[in-house]
Amino acid sequence: MSEVASTKPYLIRALYEWCTDNGYTPHIAVKVQGQVRVPREFVRNGDIVLNIAFTATNDLHMDNVAIAFKARFGGVSREIYVPVSAITAIYASENGQGMAFDVIEELAVSEETAEVPAKPAASISLATSKDAEASSDRPDELAEKRKKPSLTIIK
Repeated sequence: MSEVASTKPYLIRALYEWCTDNGYTPHIAVKVQGQVRVPREFVRNGDIVLNIAFTATNDLHMDNVAIAFKARFGGVSREIYVPVSAITAIYASENGQGMAFDVIEELAVSEETAEVPAKPAASISLATSKDAEASSDRPDELAEKRKKPSLTIIK
């Protein structure tokens, strides 16, 4: 039996389209790890938020594996590459509506390592912060969930 493709890239593209259709500015929150290529000087606490609006990007390409585009940072054009697995949220900057995702931490792979360890697919978090508090059994999980930015879930 074949493995079912993740819904995450499809949801990201759908929310991007929803943002642009309604005149909102789509932003993605990214956990900077593994193959993520972004300007490191703009990374804060291992995360970066990127404006992926048509007017802010050049050659934007979104597929089931990654989002890639060119953008200007401080007047300098940079090539950005973000694997879908590293995206923690997509939302409209004007009202915060969007969707958050869980990200599985990637293991650092040195150049000498021939094999990349397999990682489970990222799961989508559709629960609100109140639902997370009610379902969490471990206090350390609850504290971690409180640190994440809150987004309004689109139903």
